[in-house]
Amino acid sequence: MVKITDVARRAGVSPSTVSYALSGKRPISEETRQRIEAAIHELGYWPHAGARALASSRSNVLALVIPLRAGIHVPVVMQFAVSVVTTARRHDHDVLLLTQEEGEDGLRRVADTALVDALIVMDVQLHDPRLPLLRSLDRPSVLIGFPAEADGLTCIDLDFKAAGEACVEHLARLGHRVVALVGSPPEVYVRGTAFAQRVVQGFTAAADRGGLSSSVHPCEASPTAARLVAEQLLREQPALTGVVVHNEPILEPLIDAFEQLGLRVPGDLSVTAICPDELAESVRVPVTSVALPSAEVGERAVHLLMRKLDGTPVPEATLLPPRMTDRASTAPRTA
Repeated sequence: MVKITDVARRAGVSPSTVSYALSGKRPISEETRQRIEAAIHELGYWPHAGARALASSRSNVLALVIPLRAGIHVPVVMQFAVSVVTTARRHDHDVLLLTQEEGEDGLRRVADTALVDALIVMDVQLHDPRLPLLRSLDRPSVLIGFPAEADGLTCIDLDFKAAGEACVEHLARLGHRVVALVGSPPEVYVRGTAFAQRVVQGFTAAADRGGLSSSVHPCEASPTAARLVAEQLLREQPALTGVVVHNEPILEPLIDAFEQLGLRVPGDLSVTAICPDELAESVRVPVTSVALPSAEVGERAVHLLMRKLDGTPVPEATLLPPRMTDRASTAPRTA
């Protein structure tokens, strides 16, 4: 393993001078800096991102901020994370994953060091307390999600409002007149999580526009909760024939619960969802769904950040249109 003393010997300087060059804590001459950089490359000494910062004053590290809060469905979140990491590597960047709920303090702690060049922020709330700090940082950022006021920020996401509308409009075309949204866990709505709120907005707007009777039901991510919601829906909306699900863990348990209560899918009840395609396809009754494009969103978020780091203008808002796939869980209303 190449050591810092090997680099110092090759460059003809002391180990402390190499350390100063890597950390930037003390000024060194350009000639000495170039010798150290050449020695690092010749010997393959890459102890951390600081070595790469010699030429560019960058760490070549991005921060991915994913607070793993209650109600978050971790498998889906990790799909976004994998996409960000693999795309960042294609740009010769590493990713620092920040999963603790540290809010502004956590962002400030990372931004005030030379640890990262830029940030990708997830689990955005409509009125996110982190936004003033993100607007003031001297490091670029991209949000996966849209707050209520996005001016001065770079945001990308699926158009969740349009996704909610698409699900309702699909059911309406099939003749369904009484529909329900079985949504995210209650704590997700309490936090004002943007994507969940946008789905409700789209669902409600499309139902009102089409003259449909509709209701919204947050649901804990458990089979027991799915059963209780199914029972409540049939008790409160006996004419129900269409359901939109925006809660990945309960998709199959909810269908099972309805069928145990005597409703066949899609003979008596049509079900649509907003979820990853692989989940929709794997359910016993493949579900008509709007795809959750985690790979595309993660990739494009990194591309936006790379352009910002290079000083290239980028659009403030990138909304991906919903893509619906018709599967076996929906059919025309029969009664």
